[in-house]
Amino acid sequence: MKKSAASGPSMRIKVHCQNRIGILRDILNLLVEYGINVLRGEVGGDHGNAIYLHCPNLINLQFQALRPKFEAIAGVFGVKRVGLMPSERRHMELNALLGALEFPVLSVDMGGSIVAANRAAAHLLGVRVDEVPGLPLARYVEDFDLPELVRANKSRINGLRIKVKGDVFLADIAPLQSEHDDSEALAGAVLTLHRADRIGERIYNVRKQELRGFDSIFQSSRVMASVVREARRMAPLDAPLLIEGETGTGKELLARACHLASPRGQAPLMALNCAGLPESMAETELFGYGPGAFEGARAEGKLGLLELTAGGTLFLDGVGEMSPRLQVKLLRFLQDGCFRRVGSDEEVYLDVRVICATQVDLSELCARGEFRQDLYHRLNVLSLHIPPLRECMDGLEGLAQHFLDQASRQIGCALPRLAPAAMDKLSQYHWPGNVRQLENVLFQAVSLCEGGVVKGEHIRLPDYGARQPLGEFSLEGELAQIVGRFEKAVLESLMAEFPTSRALGKRLGVSHTTIANKLREYSLGKSVD
Repeated sequence: MKKSAASGPSMRIKVHCQNRIGILRDILNLLVEYGINVLRGEVGGDHGNAIYLHCPNLINLQFQALRPKFEAIAGVFGVKRVGLMPSERRHMELNALLGALEFPVLSVDMGGSIVAANRAAAHLLGVRVDEVPGLPLARYVEDFDLPELVRANKSRINGLRIKVKGDVFLADIAPLQSEHDDSEALAGAVLTLHRADRIGERIYNVRKQELRGFDSIFQSSRVMASVVREARRMAPLDAPLLIEGETGTGKELLARACHLASPRGQAPLMALNCAGLPESMAETELFGYGPGAFEGARAEGKLGLLELTAGGTLFLDGVGEMSPRLQVKLLRFLQDGCFRRVGSDEEVYLDVRVICATQVDLSELCARGEFRQDLYHRLNVLSLHIPPLRECMDGLEGLAQHFLDQASRQIGCALPRLAPAAMDKLSQYHWPGNVRQLENVLFQAVSLCEGGVVKGEHIRLPDYGARQPLGEFSLEGELAQIVGRFEKAVLESLMAEFPTSRALGKRLGVSHTTIANKLREYSLGKSVD
């Protein structure tokens, strides 16, 4: 049985109390009387009205016995177990935020040694994150004395060109300085690195984000414009939202727009794709885990996306693939606003709006017993359906021009013209990957074209997305019924080219009598010799 961190040998407690002189001494005297060691203490709360104590040898039975004695101390309002000390929480939040950055970030002291680094920086240096502390920066960076640079400038430096392991980077340097102005108070600097050969891509990405929220959703189609109008009305409402749509239709883009247009728009938006994640990984990513929750876990535990999203919006994509266990935990959070980290008894209460997205019909999954009906109704308070691209073909030309403009800006070439043959090819395609596929296809076309014209041969489309000439067949019923539907479709497809039963029979290698009988059976017009 898994041991909870709160009932194990590293208990942390929070004492809610008055901020009076001597109250900490009274609390510590009680612990000394019962032989309880305090490893670390911190004062927290808005007005210093909470004392946090890390007591390694305090066990649950002792804690329950001591609770009334704590509450008998003058000025103590209550005492409870907690999973983390405030400093531990801040440390975990910082690690989570740094880990999410795709570019390298290092903290360097005034001796030139690396103190800490995120995963991207450790990967760049070729070491594990836990091997970073103490490594000399000079081992990896050529002709660069960071401490001397920080002493000389004492202010932020942006875009300094340096070489790290032979590759050119643009470095942003932020000195770590106390309130005093003398150089002795400098503690080091935080170094943020950007690859010089990708700086153009970064500038484009910044430009791409200039249009935010609903303005970033191209609405050339009447159907899509109607969806955006609905979304604008739902965005400010503080209730769960379910977005349905095929892959590549822009579900996350719409979720971000709804978040930005809501009262939570300045708070974080965190996203998790539930599809393809093992249950245990999805659970720890979403809910986090307590200290020492399982073998191989971090000693200090880990915050989940829910806690990192506090006050903001959580976007769960592929929610239809969530395991039954996670469905139960998510349902409880939606009902009560609380959850427990993996391996912890502590109840965590949060204010988070949940937006979910799915490619599958959740009501069908409910009917098959693969998704909880009560969770579906909780998620489906507000709902939006994004139509596939094939149902928005009235806006295809405008959307294509929009993506041509984006691609030419990113590649750095003049805006090309779309030849009629290329537009015809786009119009006749089935678009199984929807808008995302169209954007990728046109980016490739712009990179291939010469002479400022995107021609038909530049539009490269895989066959798997082509519209099936004989239609889509239902597999309902017995074999004879399925074969019958297929047979009818074959005859319908060939009748235009072979209008007589004799010609059609010759084409299919059967007698014209057989064809005439089949045409009568399927009510496909007159059988003519």
